[in-house]
Amino acid sequence: LSPQYEQKQEVREAFDLFDTDGSGTIDVKELKVAMRALGFEPKKEEIRKMVADIGKEGSCIIEFEDFLTMMTQKMSEKDTKEEILKAFRLFDDDGTGKISFKNLKRVAKELGENLTDEELQVNVLLC
Repeated sequence: LSPQYEQKQEVREAFDLFDTDGSGTIDVKELKVAMRALGFEPKKEEIRKMVADIGKEGSCIIEFEDFLTMMTQKMSEKDTKEEILKAFRLFDDDGTGKISFKNLKRVAKELGENLTDEELQVNVLLC
């Protein structure tokens, strides 16, 4: 099974939990709870924006396809954040929460980059 298929199934299950009458729609008010079932903690303003982004502003119901669109977007954002964190942790091997000159030098060496201390220092200053 592809990750996309599994993701769609997970979204479908969360949606179906709140589509109690089997109509293929959920109430906008239930959107927050459905998103929580998928591991998100959305703020009211974020939900308003998501509903507006799919052109359903002022509507009280969300269809599955709209919910799927919103959740696929949220999941890809979450994946991106996790990838960035993973990359950061590769640099921050001493766990300080910061990327130091020493961290940068180690990673450059591991990647086979033959940079002088001065060149690395310029990279640090540019950040």
